Amino acid sequence: MRENDPVTSATRQPETPAPTVPPRLIATDLDGTLLRDDKSVSPRTVAALAAAEEAGIEVFFVTGRPARWMDVVSDHVHGHGLAICGNGAAVVDLHGGPGAHRFVKVRELARENALDAVRLLRDAAPGTVYAVEQTYGFYQEPDYPKLHMEIPDNLAPAEALLAPDGPGAGEPVLKILAYHPSMDPDAFLTLSRLAIDDRANVTRSSPSALLEISGPGVSKASTLALCCAERGISHEEVVAFGDMPNDVEMLTWAGQSYAMGNAHPDVIAAASGRTVANNEDGVAVVIEQMLERR
Repeated sequence: MRENDPVTSATRQPETPAPTVPPRLIATDLDGTLLRDDKSVSPRTVAALAAAEEAGIEVFFVTGRPARWMDVVSDHVHGHGLAICGNGAAVVDLHGGPGAHRFVKVRELARENALDAVRLLRDAAPGTVYAVEQTYGFYQEPDYPKLHMEIPDNLAPAEALLAPDGPGAGEPVLKILAYHPSMDPDAFLTLSRLAIDDRANVTRSSPSALLEISGPGVSKASTLALCCAERGISHEEVVAFGDMPNDVEMLTWAGQSYAMGNAHPDVIAAASGRTVANNEDGVAVVIEQMLERR
């Protein structure tokens, strides 16, 4: 089922690929996928995640969110307690609960690469403004809009924030956020990828012209692949869910993958199946069907 399918997400039934091997790991995005629009995790979804783990299937939360925004799912990790955050820039242990998250893997964006990306994108798209995500800190330029949940730790030009003696100089940079006030979001993404080239990985998960810039080769898919390799899990044994362009590589890599009913067209094209929208508990619907087959 693809984007020209006339059936609405309210009536569409999940299109479920026939599994070739039993799934061992579920990888799910959060915003627009596992979470409803009000950012809640529904009781049905909590029950489905618990049932999957009781059946021996691990669950990984794979998100663009920084670690400090993971409290919304900390109560539903059911013992595994791992999340891939920042579009693959970090793997975080959530076992300690809110305020006690521990980084177990960090794939940083080198400051030299970050400065190159800022310079190249300023030239290609004048008017771009930036924020900097680090392991624990969040910094932004004075003109960067209020898009996030917290007050930044420091306001300064990106070049100063990323300087060797800048604020948070002792912490790894996980990603840069680049915002343009007037460009079309997809056009901004295409332009930035051409401008930055292989100095960094660029994607987006927001409906606005907000890009997320990570280290070269760092993505949800590449970090998930590393985590699976450490556990002896092949990509054929992974079931993935997502809704936005930052999920495309993960959905392509996984043996089974589902675009949400509310997904971006690029995600629908990349996934092997489709489920109903996040507000209709599309992830839970597929997990329930998967467990019935087992």
